[in-house]
Amino acid sequence: MTGDRGNMIDKAHISICICTYKRPRQLDELLTALERQGTEGLFDFSIVVVDNDSAGTALVTIESHARRSAVPISAYIEPEQNIALARNRAVGHSQGQFVAFIDDDERPDERWLLSHYLALTKSAACGVLGPVLPRFESPPPAWVLRSRMFDRERHPSGFILDWKRTRSGNCLFRRSLFEADKDWFRKEFGRGGEDRDFFRRKISQGCLFVWNDDAPVYEIVQSNRWSAKSMLKRSLLRGRMSSFADRHNPLKAMISYVAIHLYTIVLPFLFLFSPVYGFEVFMNYLVKDFDHLGRLLALVNFDPVKEKYIM
Repeated sequence: MTGDRGNMIDKAHISICICTYKRPRQLDELLTALERQGTEGLFDFSIVVVDNDSAGTALVTIESHARRSAVPISAYIEPEQNIALARNRAVGHSQGQFVAFIDDDERPDERWLLSHYLALTKSAACGVLGPVLPRFESPPPAWVLRSRMFDRERHPSGFILDWKRTRSGNCLFRRSLFEADKDWFRKEFGRGGEDRDFFRRKISQGCLFVWNDDAPVYEIVQSNRWSAKSMLKRSLLRGRMSSFADRHNPLKAMISYVAIHLYTIVLPFLFLFSPVYGFEVFMNYLVKDFDHLGRLLALVNFDPVKEKYIM
């Protein structure tokens, strides 16, 4: 394009990467929101979608958008059900100087990408991450709101993140982050935790990641996710992922062993008095108990959760 002084300048380009699995309606809404992103002429962008369903159930939705959208949209299939491999395939097909990630159940506003671009280009960081705020698809029980289980930690813009505060649902990276090696997201974390493992390794290599609180996205929380069964399955998986990350720290296992005994003693009383203290208090401690249980079960290589993805 021609700049203000008549110089020929190449615009920056951002590839937005999406990994999806059997969420056609959510994906359709996300693509619609992304097509409305404002750029103020500073960059252009394209969208890379990787369907992690070998049957390619997302392709109809993607192709429908690609036919009518002014934004280039490409689709690929990762046949092995593994979120790490899906992310790697997305990065492998991305182009340009920047790579963004957003989850298929999230919704950005029209300044999301622009805000991340401005924050990243004004800093020396390798990447910026933003908040993910819950948006319930239908009104949840009052105890779910009081529990704040779907709330995530927020920070002031510019806050330097350690790896335990990272996740890949709302972020923008410099391309250079993926050029040093091809060891991006590791297959053994194929059910989750692949993003934190990635950040942990990059931070240990000297990469800097900062928070941008001005680029929120909204996570659509469906009613099945606040069932006790779903919450506890996620807790077991979360504990399992933590065990992999802390496998060289035996103190963590000892803490989990003690915590399980303490929580198990306390839980019956919390349930009995839940009409007084609130059911959310019982559920919060039960979820913590299952986090620790998942960690210990991973040590003996027992995985009670059979699903690849907890929808």
